[in-house]
Formats: sequence, C-alpha cells, structure tokens
Amino acid sequence: MRTLRLARIAAEAEALRLRKQAQRTVVRLAVGVIALIFLAWCLVFAHAAAWFALRVGAGVASWGSALIMAGGDAAIALFLLLLVARSSPGRVEQEALEVRRRALENAAGGFALASLLVPGLRLALDWLRRPK
Repeated sequence: MRTLRLARIAAEAEALRLRKQAQRTVVRLAVGVIALIFLAWCLVFAHAAAWFALRVGAGVASWGSALIMAGGDAAIALFLLLLVARSSPGRVEQEALEVRRRALENAAGGFALASLLVPGLRLALDWLRRPK
C-alpha cells in the first residue's frame, strides 16, 4: 500500500512539474513573440530615422550608416536573447522534481522488497503444505 501511495505522489509531483514547465514555456513564447513584434516596428522607424540622421545630419557615408544601424540591431537582439535565456525552472518546479525523485526511489525500494518477499513466501507455503 505504501508503494502505491509513493507512486501516486511521484505521478502528482511530475504532473505539477510539467504543468509549471508548460506555463513557463507559454509565457516565454508569448513574451518572445511580443518582443519580436515591437522590435520589428521599432527597427522600421529607427532605421528610417537613423538613416536620415546619419546621411543628412551627420554627413556619414552610406556604408557607415548601414554599419552603425546593424550594430544597434545586433545589440537589441542580444539583449532580448539574454532576457529569454535567463528564464530557469522556479522553486515549485525544482521541489516537485525532488519530491518525484524521492517518491520513485522509495517506491522502487518497496517493489524490490515485494519481489524478494513473494518467492520467499511461496517457498514457505510449499514447505508448510508438503506432506510429512
């Protein structure tokens, strides 16, 4: 009975961990998509303004203004990638994983004990039933 309870606890812990992991993934995906949309619009307007400012206002050559704008784009993309990469499993996910691990270890020990006891019990019953 204890082994089944531990297996149930392990399954519940794993379900909780997977649920939290899925929620985190959905949030990361939504934030990433929103960030890409804003980045795209920002880049459209920033490119137009930067190109105009560099070419007309600062008198920079065409290739120079293109390189400056590419560097800015790379910096923004790097910032967003670092932001998404920082997302790690939360405390609840880590604790649920630990609970599952412990429950499965204990359940495996219970199954191992039962698998050892059954042949021993059969041997004892055969010995008791044997004619004297």
